[in-house]
Amino acid sequence: MGFKMNIDGFNMFLEKISGRYDVFAPTVLKGKGTFSDTDIVRYAQVTDVRDVEFEKKSAFSYKETLLPITQTMFYFTEDQWIEPKGEEKGAIIFLRSCDMHSVKRIDDIYLRNGAVDPYYKRLRDKAKFVLIGCEKSFDNCFCVSMNTNKTDEQDAYIKLDGDMVIFDTNDGELEQYLENIEIEEVEVTPDFVEENETKVDIPDDLDLKVMNSSVWKEYSARCIACGRCNFVCPTCTCNTTQDIFYKDNPKAGERRRVWASCHVDGFTNMAGGHSFRLDKGQRMRFKVLHKVYDYKKRWGYHMCVGCGRCDDICPEYISFSNCVNKLEKAMEEVR
Repeated sequence: MGFKMNIDGFNMFLEKISGRYDVFAPTVLKGKGTFSDTDIVRYAQVTDVRDVEFEKKSAFSYKETLLPITQTMFYFTEDQWIEPKGEEKGAIIFLRSCDMHSVKRIDDIYLRNGAVDPYYKRLRDKAKFVLIGCEKSFDNCFCVSMNTNKTDEQDAYIKLDGDMVIFDTNDGELEQYLENIEIEEVEVTPDFVEENETKVDIPDDLDLKVMNSSVWKEYSARCIACGRCNFVCPTCTCNTTQDIFYKDNPKAGERRRVWASCHVDGFTNMAGGHSFRLDKGQRMRFKVLHKVYDYKKRWGYHMCVGCGRCDDICPEYISFSNCVNKLEKAMEEVR
């Protein structure tokens, strides 16, 4: 059983939780699009449910709320170091089913991969997730093929119905904040898509022989190694570290970790000047097989969640889903 309330009532709920949580949701950023005088849907902090974009897919995922683009790991001087204080507030994040599934993938990497990452865990422990339903499929989405179109892992569900908000939660803490707000109990069934226009078919017998296929050569010419596909992806988590020395005291500074990309030049640089996967087709091969082959061998499900943002963002119109659909023919070539 869920709740129905007017917009003012839900905004009162947001105000109540603001002392303990910051709320992040997809919102329209006016004039911030790729081209002049265009808008873009990205995640930002919201205090009014009317600022949440329910009808369009966000160009970037929620990922930067849990994995900051730049994150200070510790400050150092000549003879000591100290970690920064953690965020006092938690985060309530509005996301769709595919992104809810991606949280599980990031948890695998940072919490269940042999060691617990304390920087991620600090933010993750204070995060709650509010599901936004999908009444229709968006361009380039293939979540149904990846079995990520439905979820029950959310802490709450929200839907905007005209000037009313439908809200359902199984989280006792969130429900407490609804006290003294005029609400009506209603039956709530989340909206999930059942079919996408874009579909992918991953070969059952996919194995590493496919690395020798000629299919990857196409991407050596087309890919420009900009890394956009990695940065918008909700399951790409690679980072690099940087030591920043202060100008006023060159013996003090901070170590930061910063998003990195397996497509960008320098990602595989090693001591002595060695580097691997210099060819852009090899980088595409690495990413694709990581998303739909070796991750599943380790965890039992694919890394890719089918959000389609990589296809949306690529300036060279390279389609990840089309590449995956070429794997069957690629396997025939190398059998």
